Amino acid sequence: MDIEVEQIQTPLPITVLSLIGELDASNYLTLVGEVEALYQNGVRNLLIDLSRVPFMASSGLVAFHQVALIMRGESTAPPDEKWNPMRAIAHEVQSKSSQNHHCKLINPQPRVAQTLQVTGFDKILAVFFNREEAVASFT
Repeated sequence: MDIEVEQIQTPLPITVLSLIGELDASNYLTLVGEVEALYQNGVRNLLIDLSRVPFMASSGLVAFHQVALIMRGESTAPPDEKWNPMRAIAHEVQSKSSQNHHCKLINPQPRVAQTLQVTGFDKILAVFFNREEAVASFT
């Protein structure tokens, strides 16, 4: 998987990460590391473009959960040895009253969009299919 980074200026600065290729166990930590570095450098509004991601494994959900935590300024470290990332995601999906306002997903391909919807992950991160609407949602 490759990652392209684009900065756009609207009333708020937004960083767009375009992912290219499959998101799976071999590369999900690359995405998490990239977002950690961006956050440490002051990025506070992130739009992740999934239009060129034909497949996402369950590790992609783990990556997006970690990204959501980072963009909320929360720790991504497992609380203890019994921590299970899928259980943590399920807990957040069930208890979340609103989506993350600083990180959003755009243009997932049908297979990826279905995974996000079936798992309830679209309750954690908003999913858009129109770039202008996604950008406007940050204001």
